[in-house]
Parts: sequence; C-alpha cells; structure tokens
Amino acid sequence: MREYEAVIGLEIHAQLLTGSKLFCGCKAAYGGEPNTRVCPVCLGLPGALPALNGRAVELAVRVGAALGCEIAPESTFDRKNYFYPDCPKNYQITQHDSPLCRGGRLVIAGGTRGIGILRVHIEEDAGKLIHSGGGYTFVDMNRSGVPLVEIVTAPDIRSPADASEALLNIRTILDYLDVCDGNMEEGSLRCDANVSIREKGSVAYGTQTEIKNLNSFKFVEQALAFEIRRQKNLLDSGARVEHETLLWNEREGTACVMRSKEKAHDYRYFPEPDLPVLKTPASVVEEIAAVLPELPAARERRFVDVYGLPAHDAGLLTRSRDLADYFEAAAEAAGDAKAAANWVMGEVLHEINERKINVRDFPVAPEDLGRLIGFLLSGRINTPTAKNVLREMLNSGEQADEIISRKSLQQITDRDVIAGFVKSVLDDNPAAVEKYLRGKDKLLQFFVGQIMKKGGGRVDPALAEELLRMLLEKRR
Repeated sequence: MREYEAVIGLEIHAQLLTGSKLFCGCKAAYGGEPNTRVCPVCLGLPGALPALNGRAVELAVRVGAALGCEIAPESTFDRKNYFYPDCPKNYQITQHDSPLCRGGRLVIAGGTRGIGILRVHIEEDAGKLIHSGGGYTFVDMNRSGVPLVEIVTAPDIRSPADASEALLNIRTILDYLDVCDGNMEEGSLRCDANVSIREKGSVAYGTQTEIKNLNSFKFVEQALAFEIRRQKNLLDSGARVEHETLLWNEREGTACVMRSKEKAHDYRYFPEPDLPVLKTPASVVEEIAAVLPELPAARERRFVDVYGLPAHDAGLLTRSRDLADYFEAAAEAAGDAKAAANWVMGEVLHEINERKINVRDFPVAPEDLGRLIGFLLSGRINTPTAKNVLREMLNSGEQADEIISRKSLQQITDRDVIAGFVKSVLDDNPAAVEKYLRGKDKLLQFFVGQIMKKGGGRVDPALAEELLRMLLEKRR
C-alpha cells in the first residue's frame, strides 16, 4: 500500500471593516433589507465608474505588514471575467498580476512550524444568492462591492488539523488588527482550500482540487479529511484525480463536484481600465506598520514570560483580543495572574458560551471579577461561595463586597467553630467513620462535604480537612 502526504494551500477571504464599499459610497454593513444598500456602481450599471476606498487600502496594508509581507510601491487592479447571478457586472475587480502584498509568513503549532504567504490582495465581494425552500433562488446585491482582502498561503500545509489552525491564526491576527470581525456564520470570513496528495518523499505535485466557501474551522478540517481520503481511494484503485471545484455538504459529510476547475486564462483577466495604478509610498507603509498593535504570538509570549502562565493558558487567552484584554484587567485587579487566568478560562468562558455573547458584553467588568478573586485569595470567602457570588453579580449587577456583606457570606475560619462542625459530623456518621478507619480513605471528601453543609458552605475547606484528619486520627 502506497503512503501519501497531503499538500494544502488556503485562500482566505476577509471582509474589511470599512464604513462604505470598495468602489462606491454604499454602506458596507452586514444585513439590511435586500437590495437597499446599492447604487449604479455596485449594481454594475452602464456608465458607472469606480472610485477606490482609501480606508480599505490602509487596512489591507495593515494585514500585509502584520504577516511580514513586502508591500508593493505600485500595484494594479484587474477584471476577472465570469458570469454568475450574484456578479452584477459579469466581472469582479481584483488584483491579479500586481497584488498589493507579496511574501510573508504565518506560524502555527506554537511557533514551531511556518507557512508561507504568497500574496495579500484587495478585491470586491460578490452579491449573495438566497435559496428558498420552494425551488427559487433570489439575489441580494447588498454585499456586492464590499471590500475584501484575499490571503493566499503557499502549499506548505500537510494536514487538515494544521489547515484549521492556520485559518484560526489568521482570524486571530485580523481580530487584533481590527480589520475584520471574523464572523464566519455571516460570511465575513470565508475559506477555499486547495488540496492534492503525493507519495511520501516525492517533490512533484499531484492534481489539485479546490473546496469552496468553507465557513467554519470544523468544516475546513472535515472537508479536507474527506477529500484526502477520496483522492487516496482514486489513486489506489488506478483512477486519476480530476482538476475540479468541490462544494462541502456539512449535513452529509461529503463534497460534491461543483464544476471542472478553471484555469486562470478562463477568467480572461485584463487590466481594469477605470482605475489608475495604486501607489503606496514607503513612508505610508512605515507609518501604518509603526502603529500596529501587539500581535497574538507576541502577546502569548509575554503572558508566559511576564505572568508566568503555562503555554496552554497563554494560547487560549490570546485567541481573542477582547478576552486577552479582559484577562489582563482582571489579573491587575486581583493581584494574581494565574488565579485570574483560571477564573477567566473557567467561569467566564463558561458563561460566555452559555449566553452566546462576546466577552465585551459580559455583565461583570474585569476589575469587578478581579476584586472578587482578591476576596477569595485573602480568605474572606471560599471557592464555592465565590462562584455563587459571581452568579449573583451576573444576575443582579451588584458588586461582590455588597453581596458578601448583605448575605453574611464571609468564610468561617474560627478553629473552635469548625472543630465543632467536625465532631458533629463524625458523631452523626459512626458507620462511615468505622469504614474510613479500616482504610476507605475516599470517605474523607464525604466528611468534608458534610462539614461544609453544617457551615452553610462558608467553612474554610483546607482548615476543615486539617481538623478532620486530626480528630479521625484520635479515634483510631
């Protein structure tokens, strides 16, 4: 049986966060009543002329600079000609021969593997087809003309998992740069995956297929795994892989052929006659690069070096700029970065996922969470109480100290009081005491739980366990 390896490259399309479209003044926001955010330019009406959105160019330069690309001092726009119902002009304005950015590198696997970036270029989005249940297809042109950057990776990816991670890292970088909201469900970030296989050790490329419009990390991984298996089965059976474009059907877990894959000449590219050469002086590039934010990889390293967090924690907390900001503010207020990280990764992320909200909309401010963690670390309250207080903060909007005082939730740390609870629990459970003394050590946690109940959940658990062991030892 022959052994194969996959050769994968990604084409990632990201909608830029501009107020207006790429070549006209229509609003570029998602949604709206169909076909209301349109004009002669984005509808491709005769005589309409495009005018380039300078903000889109600035954001594209930010992307190129963050990925280490070379920014071209001069780049050009081209017409990519094709007929499709959501393409109003029957061509798309893009950059083909002379893109804005070339070269660059993306790191994955904690910086241990690199993926080349072939190009980053600007282009306009198409409209949107809406398929009804009655067999009709409607066209909404609101999205037509929205500015995109297309990020094209080199075919350096060797597994579906690495492809998914590469896409995730790109989305995280775009989030930190504030150039794309990364909402894959709404289509503001989409991915096409090119894949072929070859025998291990070979340097030749196999026949490539393209899987279009993948809109989740899970689908990228599933679709690539499916296509790699399909190509292996074809080659092992003596058949050949055809150069095709595929669509992923997430419900069935299969990819189906959309069309035979086009060659570049099928699009009849030629220079866009209505747009001049785009000039991007080195001084402008330097100004944009100088104000780039701290990027995810650098922030992850800082969280390890400065806060002493494990690499796993730092990686999780820096996946979102907002989450990383929240953590840092909570850590400062708490005075303990590791404790703050545990609470953010645990309770905060749980609530965010349950409520399906962004951390920006989390009802408890990071400083307030930090103060709650501080009360826990100082011994004023214990962990179960702290979790209950956080839930009340979420529901009532009160501060932690207000809830603790109003409900008298301070932790019981008086040794005599706790010793009384311990003695009462042991006296109430003689059979369990006997089993423990005969070697059933797991009963210790049962006793601790009963002691906590006696104290209304406010007993210092460490002190309770210490006194419990002492009194049990005396009964041997």
